[in-house]
Amino acid sequence: MKLSGFSFVRNGIKLYYPVVETIKSILPLVDEFVIAVGKGDEDDTSRKKIEEINSPKIRIIDTVWEERYFKKGIINAMQTNVAKMECTGDWLFYVQADEVVHEKYLDTIQQRCEELLPNEEVDGLLFNYKHFWGDYNHYQGGHGWYPHEIRIIRNKPDIWSWQSAQSFRRYDHYDNPRQPEGTRKIRVAKVAAEIYHYGWVRPPYLMRNKSLALDSVHWGKKKAEEYYKNIPTEFDYGPMDRLAVFEDTHPAVMQDMISRFDWTDKLQKSGKPNPYRELHKHERLKTRLHSWIEKYLLGGRTLGGFHNYRLLRKI
Repeated sequence: MKLSGFSFVRNGIKLYYPVVETIKSILPLVDEFVIAVGKGDEDDTSRKKIEEINSPKIRIIDTVWEERYFKKGIINAMQTNVAKMECTGDWLFYVQADEVVHEKYLDTIQQRCEELLPNEEVDGLLFNYKHFWGDYNHYQGGHGWYPHEIRIIRNKPDIWSWQSAQSFRRYDHYDNPRQPEGTRKIRVAKVAAEIYHYGWVRPPYLMRNKSLALDSVHWGKKKAEEYYKNIPTEFDYGPMDRLAVFEDTHPAVMQDMISRFDWTDKLQKSGKPNPYRELHKHERLKTRLHSWIEKYLLGGRTLGGFHNYRLLRKI
């Protein structure tokens, strides 16, 4: 069995993405790691930092992002597919540049891939998620944050990144993955492993910059820049006591990044959200009610929500 890792990034280091940690976290597991590195700003060092990992497993594909695809996140899916097409493994392990895998899960993932390789009914593996927020001690434990997502797919020519690269689907027009019509959910089995998502952990001024970059590829660069003229220069994470407290360990590769955490004085420990900004999703009354029902009445099961997969429950 051969396992490929793949990802994409642009201005990653500049925007405080743990892209090096992302790659290192699954490098011991994969036989190769393919990453599409978009040409970023002159002060970004993402490509250099990836090269400095100095692993023969890593293959960099240099790309240029075209602004005509800066809408609905389609550029993210395109860049994911650029890397995907260069993978040669039986299974392909996709990690975004802000997602890290704890070393305690590597053997479990390896064994699950070996177990399911002969079963052609399984198109991919479904991971659990932990979404950190503001710092490394708090995470989103309530309603509205995707609790599961597909991160390993079988190397098939008709399975492509879907929408803003959050997930994958089977495309009827597999020779043209940008074709919006004719997609189907893929069949997945669970793996007892978790993805640690650090996309909302960075200094407040960089969180604001990251949000601008992300909204640019969904709304268009001009519209996003116009909107952010009226947005404060520092992101407001809101009261941290409304979040779940993380009491486990982080991946070993994250230790250096965690040691550089220096914005605790910028975080609001408790109290009410700032009334002069739009409430975050987890601060809204409706979301809080959903979260309470899921936690205390449904035993942790989610209430509604969209699932972009067909779960094979008995596998």
